[in-house]
Amino acid sequence: MPDFIVNWLNTNDIFTATTMLHYWDGMVTTVQLVFLSLLIGLIVAVPLAILRTVRNPFISGPIWLYTYLFRGTPLLIQLYIIYYGIAQIDGIQDTFWWTIFREPFYPALLAFVLNTAAYTTEILRGAIEATPHGEIEAAKAYGMSWARRVRRIVMPSAARRALQAYSNEVIFMVHASAIASVVTIVDLTGAARDIYSRFYAPFDAFIAVALMYMALTFTIVFCFRLLEKRMLRHLKPANG
Repeated sequence: MPDFIVNWLNTNDIFTATTMLHYWDGMVTTVQLVFLSLLIGLIVAVPLAILRTVRNPFISGPIWLYTYLFRGTPLLIQLYIIYYGIAQIDGIQDTFWWTIFREPFYPALLAFVLNTAAYTTEILRGAIEATPHGEIEAAKAYGMSWARRVRRIVMPSAARRALQAYSNEVIFMVHASAIASVVTIVDLTGAARDIYSRFYAPFDAFIAVALMYMALTFTIVFCFRLLEKRMLRHLKPANG
């Protein structure tokens, strides 16, 4: 580590080893919450997006209503409803579910999953519906069933088209995860709030956490750039 950084850490009262460890614990919590939310949300969104394109309104209608509700209301309100609402369910405190949902992490995870799944469903639905009709007809001519067309033709093609929009959703979830601190989760923002309340240094505490969020964001952007180059390399002109 450069000498000027060592000297700075030794002479300041705020960014000590204890506070930096507190920030690190908050970052671990943030990454865990966002990663699990995105993973579970994507698993939920894929079948919902496929069913959302079905012309039967009894199948696509409830999915449209779900995405409309969760895209049309603030994530903070959804988090409050789930966090405070689950405790109001009669008898839940006498079941094993209470051992899970009495911890703030899991209501926050549920709220984030439902929110990101709604957005991801619409992103994938748009990508699925943009599949060229010629590709579908060619698959039918080869005798592929509907399920095989979706698995072999539609979803791989839709994934490439949805990649850029989905990267924005991932970044949004990283930023939106900051609201988890309002339900007593010590994520990055919660750690900054603790350090601010201890040292009464709002600029130092929150500017530091802003830089950490920026580092996470740029890491995600870099990873998606590499993924885009890999998945879209067939669009590059041939050298010659």
